[in-house]
Amino acid sequence: MIRWPAAVLLVLACGGLAVVLHRAAAPGRDATRSSPAVAALGSGTRVTRADFVGAAACGECHASQFEAWSRSTHGLAGGAPGPETVIAPFDGTPIRFRDAVVTPEVTADGEYVFRVEGEGRAPKVYRVDGVVGRGHMVGGGTQGFLSELADGTMRFLPFDFSRHAGVWFCNTTPVSGGWTSTSELADLRPDEGWVPITPEMRLTACGDWPPVRVLGSDERLPSCQSCHGSQVRLAWDTATTRYRTEIESLSVNCESCHGPGRAHVELARSGQAGRVVDLRIAVLDTLSKDASLEVCFQCHALKHVLDPDYLPGEDPSTHYSLLLPLVGSRPLHPDGRVRTFGYQQGHLASACYLSGSMTCVSCHAPHGLDYRTVSLEPLEGRFDDGQCLGCHASKAPDLELHTRHARGSEGSRCVACHMPYLQQPMLGDRIPYGRSDHTISVPRPAEDAALGIVNACSSCHDDLGVAELEAVTRRWWGELKPRNPAVAALLDALAGSASGERVLVPEARHPLAQVMAMDHLLQEVLRPDMEDPPPDVVRGLVALAGDPDLDVRSVALAALHLTASREPGVRSLLDAALQREDTALVRPRWVMALGLTAETYRDRGDPNRAVLAYEKALEVEPTDVPTLLGLGVTFSIMGDDSSAVEPREPIGWTNLGLSLENLGDAGPAEEAYRRALELDPRLGLARMNLGNLHLRDGQDSAAIEEYRRAVEAEPWLSRAWFYMGVAYAREGELAPALEALRRALEFAPEDEEILGVFLSLGGEPPA
Repeated sequence: MIRWPAAVLLVLACGGLAVVLHRAAAPGRDATRSSPAVAALGSGTRVTRADFVGAAACGECHASQFEAWSRSTHGLAGGAPGPETVIAPFDGTPIRFRDAVVTPEVTADGEYVFRVEGEGRAPKVYRVDGVVGRGHMVGGGTQGFLSELADGTMRFLPFDFSRHAGVWFCNTTPVSGGWTSTSELADLRPDEGWVPITPEMRLTACGDWPPVRVLGSDERLPSCQSCHGSQVRLAWDTATTRYRTEIESLSVNCESCHGPGRAHVELARSGQAGRVVDLRIAVLDTLSKDASLEVCFQCHALKHVLDPDYLPGEDPSTHYSLLLPLVGSRPLHPDGRVRTFGYQQGHLASACYLSGSMTCVSCHAPHGLDYRTVSLEPLEGRFDDGQCLGCHASKAPDLELHTRHARGSEGSRCVACHMPYLQQPMLGDRIPYGRSDHTISVPRPAEDAALGIVNACSSCHDDLGVAELEAVTRRWWGELKPRNPAVAALLDALAGSASGERVLVPEARHPLAQVMAMDHLLQEVLRPDMEDPPPDVVRGLVALAGDPDLDVRSVALAALHLTASREPGVRSLLDAALQREDTALVRPRWVMALGLTAETYRDRGDPNRAVLAYEKALEVEPTDVPTLLGLGVTFSIMGDDSSAVEPREPIGWTNLGLSLENLGDAGPAEEAYRRALELDPRLGLARMNLGNLHLRDGQDSAAIEEYRRAVEAEPWLSRAWFYMGVAYAREGELAPALEALRRALEFAPEDEEILGVFLSLGGEPPA
């Protein structure tokens, strides 16, 4: 086994946990592709915040587009709290939990606040600094709220409002990255998706409580990235030792799509715009199919962050990967429909995209977001058949023959069958949140039922069983349109009716299915450094290693590297891939694919294979911090306590301290924790473990102070509350001991150790 000197340990000692977020090293700025907006600024110019001017400046010349935008769901996406933006009832009516009362109200000064009161504790007031959504989405509209916390982050509060259901609700799905490991979350908190708040729920049933999800991308904190606003950037400021959240607005403005407008506005104001060819801004009508989709998929797709330091106008492919979320996870079905939670990236699985030229703006007018035909003729609304008949004109004369429903009826609408609204499965069914199926699927009652998808026919004909609907479908339409070969092969493989060699169909254009097929092979068929890798699989991977899609190509290279690098010709292919002009775009994806595969091995109890996968990743990028951290996790599981630290990583110093502490080296461990806190004074894990050192030395008062600062920074650290309670008890201070233990139980109600100590000190058993 290779001993990588920069392997950083992640040790689950004393209940401490540092969360590993996968982010491959960002490619060099000088190696990135230029987006149209960057090219408009001038060769070699990087986008900065000073390059943006705001939507009002655009409206000076483009009045009609500005007016349409201001009435659109982008223009109304969010803003400051006020009567025009808030639809939730901030009327002082309490939201009651079993162990807390939350009161949404407007203060005498006009501030919107949530007042949170728990038994025996002083009220805590969260001011609403931003509103997201106004409940206007068909299928289920909601509204959420942001509050700026003392650390400089804007965080989503866990109290959301559903306009369609007319209730306050919260997300009970635990948010990883906060207070405990993902594997422990299911045991300590419920996971029922979105549920209405009731007096039977504990406040900590809300997965976002205390507020943990931030606006903007951060390597350590769970986030909604930069989608709920315009020109959002989150950064750690070492001078002030707090975060800095920069945001232009909570609406989705012109420059979110067109890129920075300052150069264009200055050109227009100078009177030169009509006399030059270069308008110094991206003209989105001229983009290719995929470049056009990239603009929308900045927000309307699941994605992994490659580099969080993103501003519109930069090339999204240097910052985000759209398909790597499919490695080691299955958020989508093989045909692209949503299996857990998704946005509109199912468009990439539609025949209208794969075999045609359809983009988002083929149907959605870009400014007002109303609807239009492919030839730009306006339509009455989202259900107008003109969206489809503009291309499929042959269906128009005999529409009833095709639909088998009366013209003008609900069942006759194209979108009723091919773009049904489907509830997001991960959210449960208690809060409506259906979204249109952008795979533009063909109804297949039996196959849809096997996948667990509510069939489009069943949404109206719920009195008929699947078999009956299948029979009617076959009688009316005969043999249905064949699936894309890549999807068909993957479905067969997942059903166990195809061998591993038949999963890959490189000649079939379907990036989503190709990546899912390779992930299936990595999990079920391929192994690191196989002696005799299946020849058909190797040939398929070699073919996909030349695919034009960056993600498909990178995953194929990662799979070849992991399993078949000893094969003749494969090593030279891998070496050549690292010399290509776009290696700065491929390399971080390649590394991330290996890291995600390693994480899957580790989670399945196979740390030896995980180590091999991480070591392959380090061959591609020897200094990639997430890979080093992941390798350290795996070594610690295997009982290997050798480690070193990347000097700029506070989590690495914390992990080193834990490792040294396990070895009995308290002095060096304390130094490591202090080095971590120099880099990030609000790293609660380091504070907690520093407190543990004091506790073991009998310095209870010093320990309590560190625990206090730990939970002040990260209130969800149940073990910090627990050890604080132990320290208070040793000091003979029973009341604060019980209070700390009570807080620990809020976040870990099933933890028998915490409960035992609480009861032994005379605490009342929880209801």
